Amino acid sequence: MIHFEICKIEKELTNLENQTSDPQFWNDSQNSGKVLAKIKKLKSKYETYNKIKKEIENLIEVNKLLQSEYDEEMAREIIKNTKIVKKEKEKLEIETLFSGKYDNNNAIVTIHPGAGGTESQDWAEMLYRMYTRWATQNGFEVKELDYLEGEEAGIKSVTFEIIGENAYGYMKSEKGVHRLVRISPFDSGGRRHTSFASVEVLPEITDDIEIQINQDDLRVDTYRASGAGGQHINKTSSAVRITHIPTNIVVACQSERSQIQNRETAMKMLKSKLLDLKEKEQKEKIEDLKGEQKDIAWGSQIRSYVFCPYTMVKDHRTNYEVGNVEAVMNGDLNGFMESYLKISH
Repeated sequence: MIHFEICKIEKELTNLENQTSDPQFWNDSQNSGKVLAKIKKLKSKYETYNKIKKEIENLIEVNKLLQSEYDEEMAREIIKNTKIVKKEKEKLEIETLFSGKYDNNNAIVTIHPGAGGTESQDWAEMLYRMYTRWATQNGFEVKELDYLEGEEAGIKSVTFEIIGENAYGYMKSEKGVHRLVRISPFDSGGRRHTSFASVEVLPEITDDIEIQINQDDLRVDTYRASGAGGQHINKTSSAVRITHIPTNIVVACQSERSQIQNRETAMKMLKSKLLDLKEKEQKEKIEDLKGEQKDIAWGSQIRSYVFCPYTMVKDHRTNYEVGNVEAVMNGDLNGFMESYLKISH
């Protein structure tokens, strides 16, 4: 499969490089910038592939020498280098799966608890912690956009952005309902509870993607921010909530210091939601969207996290599962994400 993808990259690279030789190419600076950035990205993948290929060829040659004349130190070196090359190859294979339209974009993630009060709100906060740990461990930046605390514990909702190359490509695998089974710390009787939370994942819409929004369709409210945003946030009504009246989509941002910045971020979030809805409904214009509010189907969870009576995390789409639930809650999600990418490609 990787060879097939590299052939596609080679062909696309040739086509893009041919474009740069056209005298008219440099007249459109915005387009030329995008093309050059794509060439750089594809060249990097192509060079990595050739480097790995060469390393494998070298290992095969050294292995042949070892078979004719055994050397213990050389054997250890081959084992060590084989493991390194295997990891590099696996990483490249995953990167070739990021062929979706928005896979390279940042990801905007919203977590909502299901019915069940404190227990579900605590579960939503556990998921938020899990994703922030995964992001940090994998070199991404996390920016909290909107945070609504639970009454006793946990969160009523949180929206955050994961920033970095292929953030959406990875995080799109997390979209859906997540189910928790555990002995509830909030139940004095020590009974087992099942809780649900929904995870919404959208690509951040970049400036080159045009979404026409009628300003008359928007209701903008400002309010005093609250939550984990720092002491300055409660002093002024800097938080912004925008409602798109035709679809009843609501977005809010309280992470920035100024109302203007929060409004800009909220508009970006709204554009991402409208584009997602537009593509789902296959409509040409935003005005044609229905924006129907659908209930979350708790029976269709994508993944279960079981703490009791045994420990296991299982993805119901790919059947990928691990027994170490604590490691998963601490951000060890790559196995789940990679399994999803492979089956959905």
